[in-house]
Parts: sequence; structure tokens; C-alpha cells
Amino acid sequence: MKIKVLGAAKTVTGSCYLIEYQNKKILVDCGMFQGHDEHLNYEPFCFEPSELDMVLLSHAHLDHSGRLPKLVREGFEGRILSTSATLDLARIMLLDAAKLQEEEAETTSRRNLRRGMEPVEPLYDVGDAIETISFFGPGVKYDTRMEIYPGLYVTFRDAGHILGSSFLEIEADDKRLIFSGDLGNRDKPIVRDPESPKLHDVDHIFIESTYGNRLHKSIEESKHELLNAVKDTFERGGNVIIPSFAIERAQDLLYFIREFKETGEISKDTKVFLDSPLAIQATKIFRAHRECFDDEANELLKQHKDPFNFPGLIITRNVEASKEINKIESGAIIIAGSGMCTGGRVKHHLKHNLWREECSVVFVGFQAKGTLGREIVDGKNEVEIYGERIKVRAKIYTINGFSAHADRDILLDWLAKTKPRGVVHPVHGEEDTINIFEKSINELGYKTYVPNLGETLEI
Repeated sequence: MKIKVLGAAKTVTGSCYLIEYQNKKILVDCGMFQGHDEHLNYEPFCFEPSELDMVLLSHAHLDHSGRLPKLVREGFEGRILSTSATLDLARIMLLDAAKLQEEEAETTSRRNLRRGMEPVEPLYDVGDAIETISFFGPGVKYDTRMEIYPGLYVTFRDAGHILGSSFLEIEADDKRLIFSGDLGNRDKPIVRDPESPKLHDVDHIFIESTYGNRLHKSIEESKHELLNAVKDTFERGGNVIIPSFAIERAQDLLYFIREFKETGEISKDTKVFLDSPLAIQATKIFRAHRECFDDEANELLKQHKDPFNFPGLIITRNVEASKEINKIESGAIIIAGSGMCTGGRVKHHLKHNLWREECSVVFVGFQAKGTLGREIVDGKNEVEIYGERIKVRAKIYTINGFSAHADRDILLDWLAKTKPRGVVHPVHGEEDTINIFEKSINELGYKTYVPNLGETLEI
């Protein structure tokens, strides 16, 4: 068996691994690169997509699924296996990503033509995304050991990261492998905590390292930080802008704000805007997959309460409604995509509020290097938004306790339960973070090897 590392090697995005077993070629994830690594999306695959038999998809986030339409565009015709919830979320994610690819290509082409340059093609289009969806399924169930090819078994376990997310236990001959995908934080209100691995004495483990160098604050502490940020901003007479990932983070925020209103910690009249068409669609999918909810969320449902709805919530589906929000000068909470401020409606809200001292921007997720969100978090005094230089005068909050990723101790605890007999491969993290996390793994007595992009490992 061979495993070729095609993404998330000493970087956070682009997760992708090619498994060659006997005469079969299987991909684990096919994610999009983001931030400084975005140019890698346009590099050709190092294999013929038409020769690929199957893709095993850990979850729907674009850094794990976002190049699937490119794969199809270049000839892939196999099956894409994952949980039903992941496939439902991936449908809307990939269609949205395709629309953005088309829009960006059109904008760039117009600019190029004015400069006498050639137009550009999108990485893929909506047609490619629709064709990709035709290869989905059927949805697999957690904890079901499947023989996908003679002698090759895979089990999807609940990773507790987002709705439907999985880590993969793979068995072939006498070899045992685990791909962590993204592992979740604990004690979150909607999805369950990460499941412990059932496969022990594992030969090779590819473990994510996004927060392998730090610990998160508790969910309760983070809720308190969010509440204080909202109250402080309203006292100053401003708005609260929350750049949010459409899947999981947006739903968590709605859940917490509903709690704040029910307890009277913020007024029931406070206007809360969910200004993300993708998050609106994702929330509908959450409601349809209650089998993924934890006890806390299910208890609410038993009480006939909607975890994601409350008085004062305003859903903005169209652009005109989104533009109207920018007429509000104070007292609003605006949840908008994208989570790293690389696109979407949040950039417009930042353009109108980032320069205002009375406003706040609350970051509740990881900001990759090279993104607008990272520039703001790192303390830049001025940033560029839609070609304009915007002063950063708003108060900036970073609340990592809401992260959907496991922190160092959760990762190490999960890893110890695999009882690795072979090598642990830290991936999906910035290089300096991986180096720190690798030392923590070594202190547990486990062997490590950090793979390079494009490297092939003989298993």
C-alpha cells in the first residue's frame, strides 16, 4: 500500500490523500487550499482522475471537499462516500463555491480585458458541481465496518467537528490506518463530542493539528466573552459584526444568542441578522439531521423549541435586504460569511463598520495566513476591502473557545486511545504549530513523521 500526501502538509488547508492498494486508487478528501496556498488549487492533480475509483469524504468543509468538482471536471466518475448529513451539506457547499468561482472568474476576466490580457476560466462551474453531486452516496452510517473492495475495509466514526463529520478507520491486510479528518471540540451544544477510536494498535495515524499548540477556553467562558462583547458594543453605540463559517459556527451562534435572549441577558428586541444564504440553507439541513444532535439539543426539541430561532432573528436571503442592514448604525448583531472574510457579505459589513470605533468585530474561528480575517486579527491598522483602504478602528475580539476543532489536550487524549504501534503523522496545521504538537506527541512515547506535500509513504 502507498499513501501520497496531496494537501494539508505543513499547512491548514487542502486536505487530500491518495491511497493505492492493489489495483485500486482511493482518495481521502479532496479539499480546497485557502489563504497563501490558494494558487495550489490550479495545479494539476498528480494522478489521472479518471483512474480514481472512490473518494472517502470526512466532512463537508471546503478545505476537505472543495476540489471535488475539479476532480469531476477532469474525468473522475467513481463514488463519493460519506455520511448522509455530510453529503447534504456538501451539496450546498459545492454549489455555492462553484457560483463564487464563476463570479470571480468573470470579474477577473473583465479586469484583464481592460488591460489587454486574456480572460480566465473558473476552477470549476455550477455544472461541474451538479455533476459531482450525481456521484454522491449512498450515505453511510457511523460505526458500520464496510468492505469497499476485497480485503479493504473502512469505518466512519463520529468526529464531533460539524454535522456528519467523520474520522476514518481503514483496514487492509494486516495494516491499520486512521485519518482523523477534523476532530471536534467538546461540550458543544449541537453535535456530539468526538467519538473515541475503536481501532487499536494502529500503524499509521494522520492527525489534524490546527490547534495542536494551545488549549481552548471552555464553552461557558467563551459564551461569557461573547455576551460581554455584545453588551460593551451596544453601550458604545455600535454594531457587532461576526464573520462566521456557514456550517456549525453560525448554528452555534444562533443557539447561544437564543439562550441570551431567553435568560434576559440581552433584550428580546435586539435585532440579529443571519446574512448568509449558505448558512440559511445549512440551518435547514441541521434541522433535517437530528440523528447527529447531542442530548442537549435533543432535549430542546422534546420541549418543542427550535434551537436556531428566536424573537428578533432576521433572515436576509437577498442582496437588497443585506444592503439595508448597513443603514443600521447601532444595536445590531450581524452574522455573515465568510468565516475568514475572504468573500461573501461580511466584507460589505466590514467596509461599513470596521472604521467605526463604536463597533466590534468578533472572530469565532480559525483565520488562515493570507486571509483578510488573519490581517485584522494580527492587528493591521488598515486593510484593503474591494480596492479601498479601510482603517481598523473597531474593537477586535477573538474567541477561540467556540472553535469546532479540538485543542491540544483533546487531540492527545484521542490519539492515546488509538494505542498507536506505528507512526503518527501530524497534518492540517501551520508548520510552527505542527512542530510544537509533534513534540507533545513524542512526549507520550509515540513515533512521529511529518510528511511533505507530494510525498509518498510506503505502508
